[in-house]
Amino acid sequence: MEFGTLYIILAGLFGLYMTWGVGANDVANAMGTSVGSGAITVRKAILIAAVFEFAGAVLAGGHVTSTIRKGIIRAEAVPSPEVLVLGMLAALLAAGTWLMIASYIGLPVSTTHTIVGALVGFGVIGIGRSAVQWDKIGSIVASWLVSPLMGMLLAWLLAVSLQKLILNTENPLRNAQKFGPVYVFFMGFLISLTTIFKGLKHLQLEVSGGNAVLIAIFIGLSAAALGKILIHRVRAPAVPDLKAQYSAVEKAFAPLCVFTACGMAFAHGSNDVANGIGPLAAVVTTVTTQQVGAAAELPFWILLLGGFGIVLGLVTLGYRVMQTIGKRITELTPSRGFCAELAAAATVVVASRFGLPVSTTHIIVGAVMGVGLARGIATIDLRVISRIVASWVITVPLGAVLAAIFFLILRSLFL
Repeated sequence: MEFGTLYIILAGLFGLYMTWGVGANDVANAMGTSVGSGAITVRKAILIAAVFEFAGAVLAGGHVTSTIRKGIIRAEAVPSPEVLVLGMLAALLAAGTWLMIASYIGLPVSTTHTIVGALVGFGVIGIGRSAVQWDKIGSIVASWLVSPLMGMLLAWLLAVSLQKLILNTENPLRNAQKFGPVYVFFMGFLISLTTIFKGLKHLQLEVSGGNAVLIAIFIGLSAAALGKILIHRVRAPAVPDLKAQYSAVEKAFAPLCVFTACGMAFAHGSNDVANGIGPLAAVVTTVTTQQVGAAAELPFWILLLGGFGIVLGLVTLGYRVMQTIGKRITELTPSRGFCAELAAAATVVVASRFGLPVSTTHIIVGAVMGVGLARGIATIDLRVISRIVASWVITVPLGAVLAAIFFLILRSLFL
């Protein structure tokens, strides 16, 4: 290609921009429950996300990705390598732009749906409507309803069980010490299953369903043992009134929120970082091989760029989305935040095994709503929810429009 080197440079810049948006929005909303509940500070959330997201991306994010993410565009329909390169550049720029706008407003949106919408826009304008696999778009539309409802139901059930077994009892702290390790077991069990099912598939490790469950049980028991130690370290209040008891229970759940944040950050990094660096790798591979549809290698410098972009986005703009998730939907405490994260992990596991089209972002929002509903619908700010849902609906079409515009501009410049 005449502009091969320039394409790679632009892909690096646009890929950094896109992963910056992933950090500002997707990673931030995953950490929002822990920050909003007061379990960890924004600074600690950034540190946790930086370490575990990067570790997930590098250790389990894989070294090969499909050239055209999510199978939205038919590879055989792409007329030339240059058209594919310009389409990937347009998709990165479009996705980064929408994520920047949404993050600035504080709206948690799906990065997967953003890049999918961008690929649709490129496909329709750059190739033709027949190049887009519209049945996959239908499954994504279905996920707008499936994801939040699943997360909401599980979070509501967990929050209600927590109220009946621990909070609404005569001795909440003693019951927290009794039942807390059980919740921690399920947390370790589910998050490890999330990592095995979603995070290790790129390593091509053949872990059968039975072995995965055994590994998850072992990790869950280990987490429960550690959780029991941490919960029993919380001292009973000198004055045994209920308010002091509640405060002690929340102190016991605070470190458990950190566990869930670490696990979910690793699982997210291993699975979703490819939304940002996949198109970048596609440009590099296409320029190098001059072929459309080849498996895209992920050199280490691309993983580093993706990790750096995610951390940069979280540091610079992530606090806005964290505030929406953690403070504006409903009031969160460490115990409620723990229920929301546990419900999100459980939903991801179930969806992964049954192939349901779900979004991690939508699940988290639904889970936060679920813990709020456990205390009554009046505790939820429905105006915030309506704005969030509206942003979900426009994500795919807006990503498509932006990508179409950017593709036309790039095509006029280079072709």
